[in-house]
Amino acid sequence: MPRTRSLAWAELKIGILAIFALAVTASLIFAVGNTGGFFWQRYPLKVVFSNVAGLVPGSPVRLSGKEVGAVSKVQFAQNGVEVTIELTRDVRALVTDRSTAAVGTISLLGEGAVDITPAPDGTPLEDWAYLRSGQAEGSIAAVTTEAMLGMTEARGMVQDLRAGKGTVGQLFTDDTAYREMVRFIQAAERVTSAVSDGEGTLGKLVNDPALYRELRASLEDLNGITGRIRSGEGSLGLLLNDPAMAESLTRTAASVDEITGKLSRGEGTMGKLLTDDVLYARINGMTERLDRLTGQLEKGEGTAGQLLHDKQLYENMNLAVGELRSLLEDVRKDPRKFLNVKVSIF
Repeated sequence: MPRTRSLAWAELKIGILAIFALAVTASLIFAVGNTGGFFWQRYPLKVVFSNVAGLVPGSPVRLSGKEVGAVSKVQFAQNGVEVTIELTRDVRALVTDRSTAAVGTISLLGEGAVDITPAPDGTPLEDWAYLRSGQAEGSIAAVTTEAMLGMTEARGMVQDLRAGKGTVGQLFTDDTAYREMVRFIQAAERVTSAVSDGEGTLGKLVNDPALYRELRASLEDLNGITGRIRSGEGSLGLLLNDPAMAESLTRTAASVDEITGKLSRGEGTMGKLLTDDVLYARINGMTERLDRLTGQLEKGEGTAGQLLHDKQLYENMNLAVGELRSLLEDVRKDPRKFLNVKVSIF
């Protein structure tokens, strides 16, 4: 009886060790096959894609290119394909409501993967929450989409060219544009031929050495003039290089500013003339009176007017002046004749 009890205990220990070994082996296999570690080290999220491009359970999940989990389930949903992923809990702070999940590829063979964009500035997602879906930059899907868009645009451009739209399309389809281009080329050939033959100003400039030398001499003279100006020679050189001249111009400009300021403020005769209405009214009244006076003179009114228009009055005044001159001459010749002084004594 004791021997049977000892044998049963030995068998029980072997069974316990076998079960423990099987559990450890299963855990190791499970841990190696799933990069996310044990189930208590992972948390689940969901993503809905319109096209999963070959995703299957076990496909890797990458965060900024680093593998941080795996796909656990892929099933159809009402608005696409729902993918359940399991991530390691140490990346929960990086996968937030601002993160984006996209279908990527592991290699050119088309093996699928889920690429997540980290967004640490957002709010971390709870278990079984939905992650926003998008398209990964640089993925084969994105490259294919860009290529399709480029092919569509190229096809539309070719169709426009065939339809004769735009300048290039008209050049390909419109004979008028072709003939105009031919005429333009012919005209350009005639111009170049005339230039090469020395016709016209440009042709002479190209072919006549004398004209080239004159132009070069003119340029040298111009360079000499600019050199003298830079060295301060002449009036223009002094103006550009002489500080005293610059100061004089500055003072002149300041004086002009001061004068204009006084005029604008109404100082002085000119300032009052510009700003004082009373002075303007006086000058205007004086001008009107002068106009009336000249009008009266032209009409012959008054003594001055008659003197200007009455010939007889002019002759009488001229005769009187002549007689007065003759009387003065007689007085000079014989003053006793006209000066008779009597002296009487009482």
